[in-house]
Amino acid sequence: MSTVLDGVRADAAPPAVTEAADLLAEAARTGAACPPVRTLFDDGDLGSAYAVQQLNVRRAQAAGGRVVGRKIGLTSTAVQRQLGVDRPDFGALFADMAVPDGGEVPAGRLLRPKVEAEVALVLGRDLPHRACTVVDLLRAVDFALPALEIVDSRVRDWDISLVDTVADNASCGLYVLGATPVPLTAVDLRTVPMTMTRNGATVSEGTGADCLGSPLEAAVWLACELAERGDPLRAGDLVLTGALGPMTPAAPGDVFETRIAGLGSVRVAFADEGDAR
Repeated sequence: MSTVLDGVRADAAPPAVTEAADLLAEAARTGAACPPVRTLFDDGDLGSAYAVQQLNVRRAQAAGGRVVGRKIGLTSTAVQRQLGVDRPDFGALFADMAVPDGGEVPAGRLLRPKVEAEVALVLGRDLPHRACTVVDLLRAVDFALPALEIVDSRVRDWDISLVDTVADNASCGLYVLGATPVPLTAVDLRTVPMTMTRNGATVSEGTGADCLGSPLEAAVWLACELAERGDPLRAGDLVLTGALGPMTPAAPGDVFETRIAGLGSVRVAFADEGDAR
């Protein structure tokens, strides 16, 4: 059976979609970044960009990868202005992207990683409605966790437009989740303050309101977007709702930790260059 990618069968994808997907997949496989893929498409062609993303997601699934949720990107107004857009984007999260709290990212696992602090939500109910509301979301969320998203770009030198990052699975890399679930009744996600440190020095600060006004509003956007595409959020899905503050480049030997009031802390280290991959 053929897979449908934004209206395009995977076995009949336009040549530009296949070429872009191949470039990004090869960059991920070899660790050698590729040129921007936006040159293969018309300006702002997000339909093709999401088709590229979905083609590589389906390829990964066919190879045994398991999608466990979604991430939301471009929730910061500053980053939106930088890319000339007025809306976020999304990508797929796989089980093998997870790093344990306090764990270590092997040397060479990513190309040019950057770290940002986020609120993660885990769903206990489906969200199938195209006009999802905050009430729907509140009823569906099982619990929240603090999270670190380690973003990465397969595009050389992070030379990306919106088309590039969407095609590149919203610049997904890895993610780290805190270990203690917190019910939404115990925390106001709009007002929670966040502090992220690198090697003990503060490098990023923000609040829940810095993520599209609230991590809940970001998740509502995602739920509506995915339901409209016929691929809604489901019970058990993990949602990374977007950065609460600026992202920070990571180097070998760095240790990052974030604390989000009411949710707790989460930590990750990056192995030194001399360590085995």
